[in-house]
Amino acid sequence: MSAELVAVLAVIIAAMAFDYTNGFHDAANAIATSVSTRALTPRVALAMAAVGNFIGTHFGAGVAKTVGDGLVKLPTGIPSLGVVFAGVLAAICWNLVTWYFGLPSSSSHALFGGLVGATFFAADATIEWATITEKVLIPMVASPVVGLVLGFAVMIAITWIFRRGNPGRLNRGFRHAQTVSAAFMSVGHGMQDAAKTMGIIVLALYTGGFQSDATHIPWWVFWTSAAVLAAGTYAGGWRIIRTLGRKIIDLGPAEGFAAETVASSVLYFNALVLHAPISTTHTITSAIMGVGATKRLSAVRWNVAGNIVLGWIITFPAAGALACVIYLAVRPLFN
Repeated sequence: MSAELVAVLAVIIAAMAFDYTNGFHDAANAIATSVSTRALTPRVALAMAAVGNFIGTHFGAGVAKTVGDGLVKLPTGIPSLGVVFAGVLAAICWNLVTWYFGLPSSSSHALFGGLVGATFFAADATIEWATITEKVLIPMVASPVVGLVLGFAVMIAITWIFRRGNPGRLNRGFRHAQTVSAAFMSVGHGMQDAAKTMGIIVLALYTGGFQSDATHIPWWVFWTSAAVLAAGTYAGGWRIIRTLGRKIIDLGPAEGFAAETVASSVLYFNALVLHAPISTTHTITSAIMGVGATKRLSAVRWNVAGNIVLGWIITFPAAGALACVIYLAVRPLFN
């Protein structure tokens, strides 16, 4: 077995580990609202999320190409595989830390921060700051704002349209509707988050010399990324589910439906139209805040929301700094 193959396999295994942690870390993105409103039981919701993630993976090629070929430029060879390995390992570590504290941070931005941080010390490597600004930093700010505003607007519209409805009957109806909105949210999560793992694997195959095209995604990459993300999702992430489902605001079925509908729409637009790898965590959390603010501003627990936003802000630089340390430690292994 060649040294190049060993290095590529190490990166692929690390990418699969990240994919799995992404699944249980971000499972809350798809199901927290449905579970908290009792529209779905936890295991049914997790199973739906796993299936939706699996399906969504196969529509995430545009996002995968952005991650694999747009954020950093690495020369082919084993040293570059060390860069990718360090970046992915840093993202895994950050996912585990934030999961332990129940903080719904962005796995996506942990991955991007890790990749950028490791590239700082790599020879003949380039960080594509223009692409990062356009595809990562701007959407990182814009998507929560859009989620917040649309969540508020959609909930106002729902409240006005059904203002004369029977509350009990409406709650039952929106619980059924949440089955659909949660399914769409799960597919959108697969489009975004599994696609990022696919991009990392393609980057490893290219830099390792096992394919000449930096954007081609082999069929097995789709299936393995989808299966591992689905398995991680089914494992669940109960700490973060509790944060999103109850600690920000007590959601009702109508609020849960509105938040999931808004978040999934934003995910679909960015994945299919802009090919921008946005954070599902940022999107659903901001939509929940927007929906909750329609009751009254004090209904949203802004201290919890503030801690979440702080997690968003520090994820990219923290993962980047961690990746720098990890890369310096593993670099001798990839020479």
